[in-house]
Amino acid sequence: MTIVKLSSKYQMVLPKEAREAMKVDRGAQLLVFVRGGVTVIMPKPDRYARALAGIARGLYPRDYLASERRSW
Repeated sequence: MTIVKLSSKYQMVLPKEAREAMKVDRGAQLLVFVRGGVTVIMPKPDRYARALAGIARGLYPRDYLASERRSW
């Protein structure tokens, strides 16, 4: 685990181990999103649907979709 510090302009340096793990270089575009109390930083994907598939898993109870369908 590495600790980073925000500058006065709210900028931070992405640690080397993170850059290597994400396989990003200078000028790469990154996505930042917050889910609950967790902030996730990931490289901008070529295909959003594939990269974000399953991100909402566990958000609703298991029987939610079935109960919604029955209510129609």
